[in-house]
Amino acid sequence: MPDTLIVNEIYRTLQGEGTTAGRPCVIVRLTGCNLHCTWCDTAHARDEGREMTVAEVLAEVDQLGAPLVLVSGGEPLLQPATPALLAALCDRGHSVLLETNGSRDLSAVDERVVCCVDVKCPGSGEAGSFLEANLQRLGADDEVKFVLADRADYDYAAGFIRRHGLDGKVKVIMTPAFGRLAPVDLAGWLLADDEFTGTVRLGLQWHKILWPEAERGV
Repeated sequence: MPDTLIVNEIYRTLQGEGTTAGRPCVIVRLTGCNLHCTWCDTAHARDEGREMTVAEVLAEVDQLGAPLVLVSGGEPLLQPATPALLAALCDRGHSVLLETNGSRDLSAVDERVVCCVDVKCPGSGEAGSFLEANLQRLGADDEVKFVLADRADYDYAAGFIRRHGLDGKVKVIMTPAFGRLAPVDLAGWLLADDEFTGTVRLGLQWHKILWPEAERGV
């Protein structure tokens, strides 16, 4: 099995998104991405990084001292050693999250890992990139996230949720694209939509609210 990763950054912060938002967390950001979303906020992770073994990553995570670990990117599943890293983090007793853009096969991901999977809407410029076979890997603890730029994206997300019967099967989060959709507008659409009452969550990117000037490491 591959044992080497290209790592963009490892740091301790508060988890900014999803159902674990607000918890102290170590983020392991891996290098490389296969998509080009219009609102990408981690362009530095596309090609900047250092080579590290899985053991070296584990040692650095241990030094930072948070039980919750998020492996993100870029797109972490582009690297063959990522499943080994995820399993090793679980073996060490961490609660492990994988943030993925949804275009890569999840079948090799350890079942102990909570998958936080994006479904790209038209406003991202990458609609249609989601690998629908990944839905078979997802369960009640996993998260499916839609980042929305406008009402058309909301309608796209609602159709996807309805078509695949996600309601009640996974945790579904709708997040306004930072600087492109006002959170209050998305809140209003959700409140007016009886179909998703009590099931779809409004998500905010708390790291951008707390540290709006930071370009990395948050």
